[in-house]
Amino acid sequence: MPTLYGVYRSRASRPLWLLFECGADFDHVPVVQAYRLPGAAMPGVTLATNSPDFLTVNPQGQIPALTDGDLVLTESLGIVLYLARAYGGALGPANDAETALMEQWALWAATAVETPALEVMMAPQGEMGEATLAVSAEKLRRPLARLEKHLTGQDHMLPRGFTAADIVVAECLRYAQGHPTLLSEFPQAKAWLERCQARPAFQKMWAGRMAEPA
Repeated sequence: MPTLYGVYRSRASRPLWLLFECGADFDHVPVVQAYRLPGAAMPGVTLATNSPDFLTVNPQGQIPALTDGDLVLTESLGIVLYLARAYGGALGPANDAETALMEQWALWAATAVETPALEVMMAPQGEMGEATLAVSAEKLRRPLARLEKHLTGQDHMLPRGFTAADIVVAECLRYAQGHPTLLSEFPQAKAWLERCQARPAFQKMWAGRMAEPA
């Protein structure tokens, strides 16, 4: 049985969403980021990313991490893709071509979407923040245009339906949802993201996230 390390308010949200989608049994160890302490101290959370016990799992001291038997994984998107193949049933790839497509979209989300989306989320207030927001939004328009075209005529990242590919892309794009107008420029992508986030498994993950201290 896999063990997932990390609190909800981290990139552990990605594998948690996948695990809730497929209903797999797993152990959850809610490790909190050391930089958030003591303000984010939570009942029942005894490990931080700089705790010696956690550093034996991931010496880099970052979450999430996953162990499954002798296997140790420490990258959130890789964890999602592994869990989809091992436990996800139809959420995982049906053949080599789908494996390649899921890996492509995960790498695309990590390299083309996540960094500017995070910049949108973390833009400071005031004049400087508006300038940062404009630059970051512009960086996202090209990948969003690709996503818009890809989703025209299909409801999900793969034509056959919702899969792990939707989770990895949606979770990277989620950071940009605070922008007041950007996603409205891409109605197919916006509608797809809203469909993904309306799923009960996402809502369960999000409720867990909202229950934790910010």
